[in-house]
Amino acid sequence: MTSTPVRKPALAVLGKRNLELGPFTRGDAQQESGPWAHWRVRTDEDGIVWLLFDKKDASANTLSEPVLAELNDIIERLERDAPRGVVIRSAKASGFIAGADIAQFRGVTDVAELETQLSRGHAVLDRLDRLPTVTIAVIHGYCLGGGLELALACDYRIAVDDASFGFPEVLLGLHPGLGGTVRLPRLINPVAAMTMMLTGRTERARRLRLVDAVTQERHVRGAVRAAVDGELHGSKQDFVGTLLNTKPARQLLARRMASEAARRAPRAHYPAPYALIDLWVEHGGDADAMQQAEIASFAKLLVGDTAQNLVRVFFLRENLKKLAGGDWQARRVHVVGAGIMGGDIAAWCAWQGLLVTLADTNRNAIGGAIKRAAELYGKIGRDNRRRVRDALDRLIPDLKGDGAANADLVIEAVPENLDLKRKIFAAVEPRMKPGAILASNTSSIPLEALREKLARPQRFLGIHFFNPVSRMQLVEVVGHDQVAPEVLAEACAFLGRIDRLPAPVKSAPGFLVNRALTPYLLEALVMLDAGMKKEAIDKAAKDFGMPMGPIELADEVGLDVCLHVAETLRGSLHREMPEAPQWLRDKVAKGELGKKSGKGLYDWKDGRAVKSHEDAAPPADTADRLILPMLDACVTCLRERVVADEAVLDGAMIFATGFAPFRGGPLHYARTRGIADVRAALERLAAQYGPRFTPDPGWDSLS
Repeated sequence: MTSTPVRKPALAVLGKRNLELGPFTRGDAQQESGPWAHWRVRTDEDGIVWLLFDKKDASANTLSEPVLAELNDIIERLERDAPRGVVIRSAKASGFIAGADIAQFRGVTDVAELETQLSRGHAVLDRLDRLPTVTIAVIHGYCLGGGLELALACDYRIAVDDASFGFPEVLLGLHPGLGGTVRLPRLINPVAAMTMMLTGRTERARRLRLVDAVTQERHVRGAVRAAVDGELHGSKQDFVGTLLNTKPARQLLARRMASEAARRAPRAHYPAPYALIDLWVEHGGDADAMQQAEIASFAKLLVGDTAQNLVRVFFLRENLKKLAGGDWQARRVHVVGAGIMGGDIAAWCAWQGLLVTLADTNRNAIGGAIKRAAELYGKIGRDNRRRVRDALDRLIPDLKGDGAANADLVIEAVPENLDLKRKIFAAVEPRMKPGAILASNTSSIPLEALREKLARPQRFLGIHFFNPVSRMQLVEVVGHDQVAPEVLAEACAFLGRIDRLPAPVKSAPGFLVNRALTPYLLEALVMLDAGMKKEAIDKAAKDFGMPMGPIELADEVGLDVCLHVAETLRGSLHREMPEAPQWLRDKVAKGELGKKSGKGLYDWKDGRAVKSHEDAAPPADTADRLILPMLDACVTCLRERVVADEAVLDGAMIFATGFAPFRGGPLHYARTRGIADVRAALERLAAQYGPRFTPDPGWDSLS
């Protein structure tokens, strides 16, 4: 295999050739060649063989045992009659290879059988690596996971335009398993290689040195010929890269890597990053030993609870994506309310290519929203100034609210006040097009109360975003008994259009997420009121696996919002709930609202909560007191049909609240722990702390 490439000579060659597309490039779907279901083989006039990967009955290419078995058969034939060169391309417009077929990871339990399967996959890529001819991966779109490992086994990698590369295995509780841990650190700077594998981040081709050329589609044939003719020159890994791969350097760097990993993923919950670091430290100087160790490590991780639960989370996401599968052709959105939520909803829609009018009677509020949008775009679009400029052009201030007349979707995002929202609806609905949708971003008010005076309640629903809009993937789509089914479908399709996951829920107090989250937050306040340290409360939640503790989360959400939702639910639910402490009301009255005001339950500095560094060991039952009321509320929502099924419920709670992903979701956690055990624990808590812990009757129906 080749070492670190130098791109300048290659790009110069491509510019001289300037060839048009030939018949062997991406998208060629002419008659098949050979007995293979997933590969098409062509030989061009230069004696170069093109292997076009087109996985049968799939929208994207993924690697599986049948795919690799066919590739092995093709390579065996190429070994017998070596051509001048071999090119591997995707025949699908969507991209090169999206990685392994994740479905084959589900329910795996036999480590020995898994090691055998992985060894077969390694053997195929090793065979490709040793082919006695020039091998070239031509990559467009995405090149992820196993797809990148296949590309690394080639002599050259040619990227088309803005191809992107990544090893997302860590997001599934794994590390690369087809030789990626061996080949990548030997090709590029090993620190950069380890960072790529440890974070799962996707990078554009132009930011990486693992490709030998970046070119346009029309120059692909020229690039391939340059590689075959020896005109595409890569360089060996430099002295620094070689030095960093020595054992002493690996040991020193590993400590820092492990420390960085611990900030994001505790070893007890997410073992994969640490397994990868150990692999590199112990075997980074011996490719054969590291390859064998990679197989054993990957197999051990995959059969573990963390990986299996994260694989489940992957399919929970896919399930929510399918709900957004419609085609939302409309382009205009009108947002009423330029506060934090309304302004950020408008900014995100504009970033995703929609024309957005942002209405508010307060000129300063609109100005603040535009400023926040510019800051957001500067962060997420730092490599694409044109997109930043175009997004800002699409975000239009609208003091008079004229944009409502042309909008396909109007989103109300004013404070949680029933009378105020009704007033907005009375003003905006008569101006809307007959086919437009009216949506409220309400977080807790039942839609039956909001729709009372609407002329077209069948075209009204809730679209409930979570804060911060740019980071929270989950959005609740709230229906009621008068909304038209096609309107719900259009709302889900709209969310798919702006890269968000819809969770259909029924109108009910707090809907799903806030209804389940409120008992968690209120119990934390009860503990705080009883004298427990806030750091101890947060530690118990984080030790369970939550991304942040409930005290810090309350400050993030805003104490005013938490108080309003808690009071709304307490007044509308027929079950015991603790009352918010008076000191919380006093804080809200004084404007100590949390992160947004700089002071709440914590003091905030530079966007971070200021915490005591003292050891704060929580009592043994703290996690159960926090988590089990959340599970109980989820069961209530399932029993009352607020949410259709456990898959949507678990997905919504993971992607909206960050519920410990490695546990697979609240209901999955309950089933893994044991329904009887959870119910018994709730009964013990009820006996000790009061009837708010009384188990919901819905536990009886869970088998």
